[in-house]
Amino acid sequence: MSFWKKYQTIIKSNKSYVCVGLDSELSKLPIHILETKDPIFEFNKAIIDATKDLVACYKPNFAFYLSQGLKSLESLQKTIAYIPDNIPVILDIKAGDIGNTMANYARAFFQNWNVDAITCNPLMGQDVIKALAPFEDNFAFVLALTSNPSASDYLKPNDLYKKISADISGLPTSQFGAVVGGTNTEELLELRRLMPESLFLIPGIGAQGGSLQEVVLNTLHTKTDARFLINSSRGIIFADSSINFAQVAREKTELLRTQINKIIAEMR
Repeated sequence: MSFWKKYQTIIKSNKSYVCVGLDSELSKLPIHILETKDPIFEFNKAIIDATKDLVACYKPNFAFYLSQGLKSLESLQKTIAYIPDNIPVILDIKAGDIGNTMANYARAFFQNWNVDAITCNPLMGQDVIKALAPFEDNFAFVLALTSNPSASDYLKPNDLYKKISADISGLPTSQFGAVVGGTNTEELLELRRLMPESLFLIPGIGAQGGSLQEVVLNTLHTKTDARFLINSSRGIIFADSSINFAQVAREKTELLRTQINKIIAEMR
């Protein structure tokens, strides 16, 4: 099943727009999990088991697995395989390169790692998009305006983010969307205007301080298809470090889902 079909199906079945970020940094795992044979996988498995009926997708960040070497890459592969087939998997890789190099990134992650979507950096130009276009069942979230404070160093000056957003808007909505940082309060409405049909992946809620209310009010597409996935990583998976960490993660996920749905329901 394509990413787009999975997305459309899961938001209805789970009544959710929540993306749980599996940024499973080894040093932050609960002590009792660190004592297991494969701590990263066991941690991810517990989070998935506790939240799979509440989420719209999962988003592992590649850096947290790559930094621990081959063993943790194997943990990531096991995690991807463990996630139920009906739930989209977005690998946060932010890859962006020319021609055949980018095509090899796409083959690696879409075909060998079996992820449904990736994040990508468009600053190498149209070569990035052209290399991804043949993978029609997969999806790429293109960095438009990110949530980190230093996004203003390059993306905001000379309105570069507007140019990127306009280009994203012209791409097939079933294959390409945008990474839109939830901390960019002043630009949110403009970004939705620039990309009216695009699916947004929105980090920056929770630990980074983005306003959930502002995000939902300013980026909602329609009440039945919001066209956004709101990511929370640390605020969910590291909300508790006790033996009950997975249950607390479930509670945080359910709370975020409820808050999003309530804001949508109350909109005129």
